[in-house]
Amino acid sequence: MAVFWQQRGRRQENGGLGSVIDGLGSVFDVLLANARLVLGVSGAAVLAIATLAVKRLIDRATSPRDEGDPKAEQKSLEESWQDLALIKTTPKPPKKQRREDLSEPLLSPARPLVPGEAPDPRGSSAPLGAPQAKPSPLRCLTLQEKLLSHSNQLAVPEIQVSLVPQLARSICTQLQNFLRSKCPELPFGRLFLSGALLDGLEVLAAEHIHLMLPVVLDAGLWSLISGEDTVVRNPQYWMIKRIDLGYFPRGCSPWDRFTVGRYLSSSVLNETLHKLLVASINWPAIGGLLGCAIHPVVASRELKLEVKHDQVDLSITLFPVVEMEDKVLLAVPPEGLVENLWLESFYRAEVSRVKELDAGDSGARQLCLRILNGICRSQPCLHKLGGSPVTHVILHLSDTAPDWAEESLADRFQQVLEELVASLEKGVLPSYFNPKINLFSRLLEEEIDEMGFVLYRAISEPEVLLK
Repeated sequence: MAVFWQQRGRRQENGGLGSVIDGLGSVFDVLLANARLVLGVSGAAVLAIATLAVKRLIDRATSPRDEGDPKAEQKSLEESWQDLALIKTTPKPPKKQRREDLSEPLLSPARPLVPGEAPDPRGSSAPLGAPQAKPSPLRCLTLQEKLLSHSNQLAVPEIQVSLVPQLARSICTQLQNFLRSKCPELPFGRLFLSGALLDGLEVLAAEHIHLMLPVVLDAGLWSLISGEDTVVRNPQYWMIKRIDLGYFPRGCSPWDRFTVGRYLSSSVLNETLHKLLVASINWPAIGGLLGCAIHPVVASRELKLEVKHDQVDLSITLFPVVEMEDKVLLAVPPEGLVENLWLESFYRAEVSRVKELDAGDSGARQLCLRILNGICRSQPCLHKLGGSPVTHVILHLSDTAPDWAEESLADRFQQVLEELVASLEKGVLPSYFNPKINLFSRLLEEEIDEMGFVLYRAISEPEVLLK
């Protein structure tokens, strides 16, 4: 009697679940009966396999567990995972063919089997004995390899390397002849070209070049005054003062007509040359002779020419330059009311020092500099960081990090980024040749913040700058 009531109690407890299972079973039977009509043969097969797996899960969940078997629970779990795997591995029905697929080429028909030949289990249509192509494993490049690969993409096209200097020298000769005929009283020196292209440091494209116009001064009539002693308080600027007016009055020097308050004015000299370039020189005739179109830039404060050739577009900037007391001074006055200042240029010393260091230890400073210049050129927010600032950071690092072999390029590149970020945080980058000069003094605070943010992100992932 006790056994009876236990069995009855179990049936009552499972009565609700049993009815649900019976209902699900009838639904599955109806689906299976009509699946072939609705889904087709392959769809019906898929539904049958999935239904079988679900039924097995339900039956196992409702069947009484053998309490005497300690492995029954583990066995039930294993069978459940097998049923789930059966559902996941069920083949998907073929995709309905689209109209676009009709234009795709069909696979080549399989080769008929030779009598006695076993079919290829791989289903490959390749002939027997043909070597099977193995997929090449993916290779993760190091920063060193990425830098070397990136440097190969920075080369200036060969046509520009040969054409640009030749074209610029021809324009230089024409301008020299004009100045000698138009201003014979002014002792201009011989014009010469300057720029990264001539020094092997140009990257990507030769789009600009500098034309240097020497202004020859009599050292007995002129002297230099540091910018620290002027109202600008900037040691990178200098003033050129006319001296000994008691013994050599005005007019003794041909450059006296360009003075303002006893100082040789870079602004007045630039304005005079600008008028000559725009109004006095027959550039269409010179351009026709050289096979190009030459146009002076009227609205620019700089002395600039735009040259358009069939194979290259070139920008030429003319700089009056004074060399006195081992200083190279350019007629580039700062913006503002001060018009008598001359900017000290370290470009010649920078290039000379970098090449000298590389020649001494077979280093990769020039390679590192070219890569960084290419990055600054491709990133608009880093334009003002390229050239001189990067060069001075490399020169500073050369004093503390002597190993500049090509094998250490990645380490030195990372160090340059860190030094640039540290300098931008302070807003100060001392000149290598004069520590009193801050090369960031002409940058706006917003420009410093933007450049610092970009380079700070690149410290942890330098590869982003090479994309």
